[in-house]
Amino acid sequence: MSNIHLKSVAQIPQNTSVVYIADSHTAWEHLGFTEEQQEFIKHQVAAEAFPIVINDYHRLRIISYFKREPDLYIAHENCRIAAADSVQLLNKYKVDEAAVSNESSIPNAAWYFTEGMTLANYQFLKYRTKDAGKIKNSLKTILLPEDSATAAETEELQHLLDAVCIARDLINEPPVYQTAQHLAAEFQAMGKKSGFKTTVFDKKKIESLKMGGLLAVNRGSMDPPTFTIMEWKPKNAVNQQPIVLVGKGIVFDTGGLSLKPTLNSMDFMKCDMAGGVAVGCALYAIAKNKLPVYVIGIVPATDNRPGENAYVPGDVITMYNGSTVEVLNTDAEGRMILADALSYAQQYNPELVIDIATLTGAATYAVGSQGMLLMSNAPRRETKALKQSGLEVYERLVEMPLWREYLDQMKSDIADLKNVGGSEAGAITAAKFLECFTGYPWMHIDMAPVAWNMQGKNYRVKNGSGKGVRLFYQFIKKRAQQTQ
Repeated sequence: MSNIHLKSVAQIPQNTSVVYIADSHTAWEHLGFTEEQQEFIKHQVAAEAFPIVINDYHRLRIISYFKREPDLYIAHENCRIAAADSVQLLNKYKVDEAAVSNESSIPNAAWYFTEGMTLANYQFLKYRTKDAGKIKNSLKTILLPEDSATAAETEELQHLLDAVCIARDLINEPPVYQTAQHLAAEFQAMGKKSGFKTTVFDKKKIESLKMGGLLAVNRGSMDPPTFTIMEWKPKNAVNQQPIVLVGKGIVFDTGGLSLKPTLNSMDFMKCDMAGGVAVGCALYAIAKNKLPVYVIGIVPATDNRPGENAYVPGDVITMYNGSTVEVLNTDAEGRMILADALSYAQQYNPELVIDIATLTGAATYAVGSQGMLLMSNAPRRETKALKQSGLEVYERLVEMPLWREYLDQMKSDIADLKNVGGSEAGAITAAKFLECFTGYPWMHIDMAPVAWNMQGKNYRVKNGSGKGVRLFYQFIKKRAQQTQ
């Protein structure tokens, strides 16, 4: 949950610290600055010394100044980035409450700036027993005047940012705590709080459904798997057929018997359920804000370990849809559990299915940490809409091809498919494998490059990123504005 409370106010209280979003159109004389302060501000603007701080002793006044960008989405991202600098100053001076006032010509800049402030202020201190009080951020409340953001916008943003911070919390939890069963319980709790319906299949039910991929990956674990279905079906939904979001829920990935060999490669594998968390937390925000779209979330979950009767290279697994898969690498486990979930989604006759997963290291080699890979067989309007949503929240998607020739790399000599396709185009062949388990318009997001921040930078704090939540929320919000 976010450690920031957003509050809508008619006007900013007199002694409250304020962050002004400003540009060349800002009228300083109307903001209560003295002539001397105005001259100082103009000098700092000319020197591009940002942010500009006016210390009135009883409060801080911080000016974040922006140059106009040709692309509005970049201006919005600049708002988020600059907000992190303001948060750092407010915490340095032990300010617990501050207002954000949009005095720029950037439409809705307060929304984007508040996003950046709240996400930059995030901390995960649950397990800090000695110094938590010293390092805990002071900022607790952000006031948004109604002329910068309406009360409805403020409430919507609160729910969305809460969802992102919940996602970060869940990813940051240690594996000893965050089992598949506990993750399912977290989804159930979110459903009760926000209003979506949650159904959790236990191991016995999963066995009865013959979800061979999920069961195979779970064979090396002491803990049972789960298969969680979350349903948000409002009476005023604009769609009769649901949009289904599917997320990979590997709560910890050792690689199984194909043990991860490289230095530090296992250290942050608790983030391997980031896709599942993105789905659950997006449902939370969608339901909390009562978006009129029928959405289903599906998260198959287990850890991937080399214990017990772990599945091995050479095994042939019969999947939920009856297809057989030759296992050549037990570290290619995400596609095994997603395949069962994608097959299961068929029963909903979906309008569209989108899966999201930390699926391949190849995705990181392709785009570094700057974006996610997208592969799609859905209509172009859907693909374009998701990519546009990615730009708007700055969780960018790079589209890769799904040419039929890539499927040749996934053909097995002894089964219908094999679960790895060689060294070339690894992210694409993984998606091509998943496509074999779809029979509907489908998009695949490989979020491996962005699920975990090795270092913190501006509002992208270190460790679990919470990426995917705002992307899905924006996409569904735009779908709510369409008719059938």
